[in-house]
Formats: sequence, structure tokens, C-alpha cells
Amino acid sequence: MKTSDFYFDLPQEQIAQDPLEDRSSSRLLVLDKETGEYEHRIFRDIVEYLRPGDCLVLNNTKVIPARLHGEREGTGAHIEILLLKRRENDIWETLVKPGKKAKPGTKISFGGGLLTGKVIDVVEEGNRLIQFSYEGIFEEILDQLGQMPLPPYITHQLKDKNRYQTVYAKYDGSAAAPTAGLHFTPELLKQVREMGVEIAEVTLHVGLGTFRPVKVENVLEHHMHSEFYMIDEDAAEIINRTKEKGGRVICVGTTSCRTIESAADENGHIKPTSGWTDIFIYPGYQFKVLDCLITNFHLPESTLLMLVSALAGREHILAAYEEAVKQGYRFFSFGDAMFIK
Repeated sequence: MKTSDFYFDLPQEQIAQDPLEDRSSSRLLVLDKETGEYEHRIFRDIVEYLRPGDCLVLNNTKVIPARLHGEREGTGAHIEILLLKRRENDIWETLVKPGKKAKPGTKISFGGGLLTGKVIDVVEEGNRLIQFSYEGIFEEILDQLGQMPLPPYITHQLKDKNRYQTVYAKYDGSAAAPTAGLHFTPELLKQVREMGVEIAEVTLHVGLGTFRPVKVENVLEHHMHSEFYMIDEDAAEIINRTKEKGGRVICVGTTSCRTIESAADENGHIKPTSGWTDIFIYPGYQFKVLDCLITNFHLPESTLLMLVSALAGREHILAAYEEAVKQGYRFFSFGDAMFIK
């Protein structure tokens, strides 16, 4: 299986730069995974495709304002840092630009010294371990100094930080949003609950590995980065009960999908658990729990495009993507959505 098998042509102008005023008014392409047939709808119409007894799985992770701009002590040179994951206490694994100048021992000052960091090690792929020092509470300082870590294909400034956050975000820890969830409003979720659809919340802190390009031509040689996930007793019970009663488990986003597929045993049963997952789902994968998926449109040749192809078939997905391009759908994080049923 080649990476180039998952290429499609996308005009630059169809990459969404700004979120829509009304989250639920984005477009929705509904794809039948068995037949490849599709329909064009509006996202809030999703309720017409849900049934009492189904279960929606949401990823309640919260994006932290993980992008920091600082100055190298001694030279005053500008340095940009992206927090990837907290290793222990105040030591974080980070992505640093320009990386070559950030050798172990390098000190960086942020916000006029409100926060300082020292590079203590270089780890895989050139990421830096940085030990931070500050007075007060780290999260509050980060909220003051940090910016939302929007993907590089979004060049516009985000006016409202909350628009790169789902309305149900709870637990700090992500370097990127689980973007399929951005389409839901509190009103739409209330409507879903009232029609007898259960909601299970799981947590997966999204790292950048999910979005990293696949640089090898043979898909099987690609290495996924690990991400931390948690499933509590309530969520496990709701998902298991749904399966037992013949309802459908519908994941909102590829991160929710990867979480429950990582936690399930061979029979598709889920136990409350937490840990790290580097699950890589590509065509040929047999889904143990997931039945349907609500997702955004993904980058060409990405692991996420491979995941949706595992669910609906590569030919069906690429044909639907071609149709979405033709119909002027908006792509990626702030773009439109797809429901694979």
C-alpha cells in the first residue's frame, strides 16, 4: 500500500481559513460506506441520521494555548516554541523554531521574564525537552502568553480562542483540536440527547503526530507518535450497553475513533482504562467497536485519510472527496464535515 494511493488534488482556496459564525451551519456530505452513494446536507441535519439507542462518542480534550514566542537570553533572537506534551512537572517536550540554535543549556525568556525555559535535552525528531520556571500557576501564565496552535495551513489570526475549542472541551492537554466536534452547538447536543441518543465522553490529548505528513512511500513503514487517552467507567458502560442492545457507536472525529479502538478487546468490549496509544488505522483494519464516523475532510496522503479509507474504502472516499472539491466544500480544521454511515 503506497502513500501516493491516498493523494487527491485540492485547490488552495478551499482550505478554510476562518470558522463559520454558526458552528452547525457548515455543510455535511453523507457517505454510505457500503455503496459509496452520497448526499449533500447541512451539519445540523445530522439528527436525521441518528436513531434512539445510538451512542455518540465525543473527545472532551481541551486545546491549550501551546504556541509561545520568546527571546533567547544573551542574543535576544526570536524563538517560537510549541508545547507537545508534558513529560513531568515542568518539563515539556516541545517543537522549537529555529531548532538549530536551541542547544542544551539554551535559556529562553517569555513575556519579559514572566516565564523562562531551559533546553535540557534533544529527543527524537529533533524535539527539545524544556524545563520551565515561573512564579504562580503555569496554566494561568500560558493562558496569558500563549496562542492557539493553529495548523500551518491556517494563515488568518483567530479572533476568538474558543472557536478552536469544542463546546464540550473539559481537560487541558491537546496541541490541536478534535475538529469534527467543532460543528456541535449546545443546542444541537441537547436535541441529540432528547431524541434518545446517549453520549459517551472519552479523552485523547491530540498530539502533532496525527497531522505529521507520511514521509515514507510504503504506508506500513510509517511510525505513529503516541498520545495519552482515558476512558472512564461511565463512558465504557454506555458504549458496551449500546453494542449489546444493537445500537450504533458513532464517533465524533478520528481521535474518538482511535481512543475506543485502542481500548477495546478482541470482542469489542471496553473496560475503563488510560494509557498511551500509537494505533495506526489504515485499509485492511477490522473495526472492533465503531460503526459510523463524523469527521472533517483531511489532508492528502495523511494518516487520517487512511483511517477513513479503512472504514469506507479508498475508492469511495476519494470519489466523495473529488465530489466535495467539485461542490466547493471547505476543507480541514475549520472546514465542512462528513458523516460516514
